[in-house]
Amino acid sequence: MNNQRRWSITTRITLFAGTVAALLFVLMVVIVMTGAYRFATAERRDEVIAAGGRVAHQVEHHQLAAPLAEQKDRNVQVVDPAGVVVASTPQLKGKPPMADFDPDGRNMRTGVVCGGVFPSGECNIVVAQSAHREGQDWTVYSASPAVPRYVTPWLAGTVVGGAALMALAITGLGHRIVTTSLKPVTAIRAELDRISETGADRRVPLPPSLDEIHDLAGSVNRTLARLQAAMRQQCHFTSDASHELRTPIAAIRAEVEDALYAPEDTSVPTLGNAVLSSVDRLEAIVDDLLTIARLEVNRPAGGEPIALAEFVTAEREKRQNSAKRFEYALEPGVVVNGDRTLLSRLLTSLTDNAERHAASTVAVRLRRAPGPQWDAQRFPHGIALLEVIDDGPGIDPDKREVVFQRFARLDTARDRGTGGTGLGLAIARQIAEAYDGSLRIEDSPRGARFVLRLPLHPIPDDVPNENRGRT
Repeated sequence: MNNQRRWSITTRITLFAGTVAALLFVLMVVIVMTGAYRFATAERRDEVIAAGGRVAHQVEHHQLAAPLAEQKDRNVQVVDPAGVVVASTPQLKGKPPMADFDPDGRNMRTGVVCGGVFPSGECNIVVAQSAHREGQDWTVYSASPAVPRYVTPWLAGTVVGGAALMALAITGLGHRIVTTSLKPVTAIRAELDRISETGADRRVPLPPSLDEIHDLAGSVNRTLARLQAAMRQQCHFTSDASHELRTPIAAIRAEVEDALYAPEDTSVPTLGNAVLSSVDRLEAIVDDLLTIARLEVNRPAGGEPIALAEFVTAEREKRQNSAKRFEYALEPGVVVNGDRTLLSRLLTSLTDNAERHAASTVAVRLRRAPGPQWDAQRFPHGIALLEVIDDGPGIDPDKREVVFQRFARLDTARDRGTGGTGLGLAIARQIAEAYDGSLRIEDSPRGARFVLRLPLHPIPDDVPNENRGRT
């Protein structure tokens, strides 16, 4: 078992091809030699019958003449009705009849006789034919050595040698085909070894043949491209996270160093108030990083039917003291499936972002919409459509995807006092996609318009009427 595991694919396939070729050509040798043997035996029997028939004709016409056989390896005996051999070829002169069977009323009978009047170990094809003479039945025996199984040495050698050469040729051809076919795999493996040592910026070679190995190489290159992009994104994310964490840490360090440098000018309450804002920022960044890590490692499982209107209503109650004006248009009975904590986090991120950038008004609209026909499996019951629109400066179309990147801020949100952690919208999109939804920025006459789409869930009977949607 261990030796078999150490055999290469080339060795195993070559051995398999050689074994199959050998079996096939052994079968071919058996079939060819059997056919040749039967053909030669039939030819020999016909010759013996012809020789005996010629002598029987002579006996019937009283024209028996020597020699009885024209070939040296052929023997003929003429037996009278009393069973006495009256004539024979020189090899059987003075010997009894070569066979103990006669035509028995038939014109001819054939058999194989081994030994007896013939040399020891030699078998002969014997044909007994009737000759009618003067109203009596005479018997003419004619014989010739039986054809051996190998027919003739040269025929057996030719067939066996040719079959062996063809088996070797097919085995060699199979080895060459396998070696040539697996050569791109060896190149791919070697390149992958180099990639593991140098980095994912290299690609494996694509073989010229458009076969499965070419497809494998293409899949490997696409995987390497995604891996390289993920590694680059991870590197940028780590760099951005480090930079974001260093800022509040540096602020805390500066406050503490100032307090240590001039303790008489600083009190504990003053130092605490100065440090707490940076600590709050650190806590917010760390919480967001933990949320992203959990979403990436574990996709939210299951969930429960949730009426989105109650979440929007809760957000409205939290923002009653906001300096911005909130306008709500909520359709009742819009139910989705999800986790309450995660969906609350998503809505909070959207409304926080809108409130931060709105000039004066934030509009929140909730309604149901039919699902697209091309994606009916994803939205079998329709779409829950939530729009959060502000009247702020808006977002350029070429930067609408940038805001969903981690730690991304546009120029209008660079102020760290109002810009948040830079992770809220990224987390919101992750939550939407985790529940087979989407979060995008779409066109709006003024400001930014965030559109959340989630698969609509049928309203269950156990949902209270007051939770089916409020306006």
